[in-house]
Amino acid sequence: MTTEQQVLDRIERARRRAPRVREERVTLAHGAGGKATQTLVEDVFVGAFGNPALEPLDDGATLDLGASRMVLTTDSFVVSPLFFPGGDIGDLAVNGTVNDLAVSGARPLYLSAGFILEEGFPMDDLRRVTASMAAAARRAGVAVVTGDTKVVQHGKGDGCYITTTGVGVLERPEAFGAARVRPGDAVLVSGPIGEHGVTVMLARGELDLAADLVSDTAPLDGVVAALLDAVPGGVRMLRDATRGGVATVLNEVARAAGVSITVDEAAVPVRAAVTGACELLGIDPLYVACEGRFVAIVAGDRAEEALAALRGHPLGEDAALVGTVDGGPSGLVLLKTAFGGTRIADLLVGDPLPRIC
Repeated sequence: MTTEQQVLDRIERARRRAPRVREERVTLAHGAGGKATQTLVEDVFVGAFGNPALEPLDDGATLDLGASRMVLTTDSFVVSPLFFPGGDIGDLAVNGTVNDLAVSGARPLYLSAGFILEEGFPMDDLRRVTASMAAAARRAGVAVVTGDTKVVQHGKGDGCYITTTGVGVLERPEAFGAARVRPGDAVLVSGPIGEHGVTVMLARGELDLAADLVSDTAPLDGVVAALLDAVPGGVRMLRDATRGGVATVLNEVARAAGVSITVDEAAVPVRAAVTGACELLGIDPLYVACEGRFVAIVAGDRAEEALAALRGHPLGEDAALVGTVDGGPSGLVLLKTAFGGTRIADLLVGDPLPRIC
């Protein structure tokens, strides 16, 4: 047995172990979307609430309601700062939930909004946030139909947190998800990655860095619909690349489908400003969150059609074919580097950029 095979066998044995949270207290890593989050979700939450609708751990739960099929999803937003170039916590809260519905194949319909406000939060800022949410909802064609507000004492919060829950209707006959991914499929991304996470990080002003960047936050329902219309039956899986970025999405898919995924690093679209900032920060753009980009895995013989459909939409103009799905080693994401080598792009334990959504 080669040394490489021994390493792969050890990785596979580790992944087969039942997830178990070993920390005695919650850490920031548990909310970062990487290995710590995955362990927390599977051990604590699925362990407590496990049921057929929850256990796929998709972006939303598919619910059969008689003759109708719906998708339900929920997300909380704690971004810091609340306002950043290209957006704010308000449109982020709408777009994030709309996008989870869209990549689940649903047409977004309704949202609820829950606000946790800190005593002393400026009323003008609250009006600015809600106006931003209302504008984002109009762009996505959804209505905020119910909600809740709580206020905590000064110093017990961080200005404003928002939780949005969304409901959408499934109108297409085809189903897709990680379980449908198979060797020979193609991996696409809908546009340049990492812009949201880097923009928010620089907006904090903690680093002496400046870049001409704005967040990529946007509603994806339109571009997703364009893709599904163009290649009916050809889309295997969709996932928006939020916490943990594209690399985390691909690791989750490879694990769920029992396949390996090979990504060509040179093919991944990354703007020069993001690359430069990531190099200075010592992080990989593949792990940086987006809020207006998604990963699509499509049948290999439909890849060019899918790419053309994405590029025909304003939010997919810079879409790219970045990789392929292979038969093994199971559960691994392999990155062909710009230097000609290959390395494993594994899940991170935590996230170098906390509180970016």
